[in-house]
Amino acid sequence: MIEQAQHVSRSPWARYGKRIFDLLAVVPLLLILSPVLILAALAIKLTSPGPLLFSQIRTGKDGDPFRVYKFRSMRSDRTPDVKELVPLDHPDITPVGLIIRRFKVDEMPQLFSILRGDMSLIGPRPTLPDQTDRYDEFQWRRLLVRPGCTGLAQVNSSAASSWDERIRYDVHYVKNCTLIMDMAILLKTVLVILFGEERYARPFSESPYGPRLPESDQQRDKG
Repeated sequence: MIEQAQHVSRSPWARYGKRIFDLLAVVPLLLILSPVLILAALAIKLTSPGPLLFSQIRTGKDGDPFRVYKFRSMRSDRTPDVKELVPLDHPDITPVGLIIRRFKVDEMPQLFSILRGDMSLIGPRPTLPDQTDRYDEFQWRRLLVRPGCTGLAQVNSSAASSWDERIRYDVHYVKNCTLIMDMAILLKTVLVILFGEERYARPFSESPYGPRLPESDQQRDKG
């Protein structure tokens, strides 16, 4: 465990506002999106044998494990590879899975994880324990907040981006989270869903956030 205070945003939004916003937003979102959830569930069950949901243990805030749920978008008989990045052209993605992945519908069951307090609307994506067990001090900083359904890394990278690139975005977010940043992430999430993540993906060093890293972290980033 690392010292939190120097690595986590101390803005009133990060300390108090985010959780209140999550609770106020998630119930209306579930009601509005319920037709999409029902249609997705029916499409998966009617077109592909296997379970409706894919579940997996992930690492949450402060390293605590929790179970995350997604709509299943891949063949049920495949052998998962925990180290594998899955682009949209992966051969094991089903036809329905391609659609729900492209428009991020597969992530919608995680709205219930927000109600439970395991996740937030915005934050670093929850990662596998096999990966987080090997984190160094810099990487561990992304675990100092609740994981999110969308986040700074998700709207600035793609499935082809390396984990190191994503972690740089996540660590910056944890340290600098504000209301304005979160609202910008939500807006950009809509654009990513409509136009695809590849259009907005860029290395952290070429983003507006890269030059803002403290000198010590810039050296760590280069390493």
